[in-house]
Amino acid sequence: MKLLIQGNNIAVTEAIHNYVKEKLEKAVRHFQNITTKVDVHLSVARNPRISNSHKAEVTVYANGTVIRAQESSEDLYASIDLVADKIARQLRKYKEKHLFKKVHAQVKTGEVIEEKPVDENLIGDRQPELPPEVVRMKYFAMPPMSVEDALDQLQIIDHDFYVFRNSDSDEINVIYIRNHGGYGLIVPRNGNGNGNSSNGSTHVILEEEEDSFAEFPPAQV
Repeated sequence: MKLLIQGNNIAVTEAIHNYVKEKLEKAVRHFQNITTKVDVHLSVARNPRISNSHKAEVTVYANGTVIRAQESSEDLYASIDLVADKIARQLRKYKEKHLFKKVHAQVKTGEVIEEKPVDENLIGDRQPELPPEVVRMKYFAMPPMSVEDALDQLQIIDHDFYVFRNSDSDEINVIYIRNHGGYGLIVPRNGNGNGNSSNGSTHVILEEEEDSFAEFPPAQV
């Protein structure tokens, strides 16, 4: 397992490095066969108003899947303990679901799924340009997946939302954690509610709240 530890506003001393290594090796001990690399980012907020100023973020690369967790507290070592426990739970959940899907797929021996190659060149001849208020842009492959698979991804990356290409509609969707519990799905919709819009405008609705959905005005093109 390759372990990379970085610090922001904090020096990664030998004692800190050894503590992180001990905790993370213990966390991934039962998942060594699927874990290839672990990135750890430690940071301390300079704002004195932030009580939980010591943050530990861990990203695990396992079988091509990114599993992420972060925790903050008043003490760096406590944050490392919390995030190590959390990443171990996420890995356990991922492995259990992965094995279930593998066994389930083997039962359906008569079903053949055609894999579509993903174009590695996602931007072509275009030059990426950022608006003044955007500080960073990322390009990444987005193979189609079901809503259920997107939910699985959301649960292991420790984010509030996950952007994916819906395999049923071949459109970009966003699944997110609702403030009052449960999950929501944001899907694109044009003026007549079907297909692609002829004038290029896009509406966004919250699918689970059809009676009182939030709708944004069409994007200007």
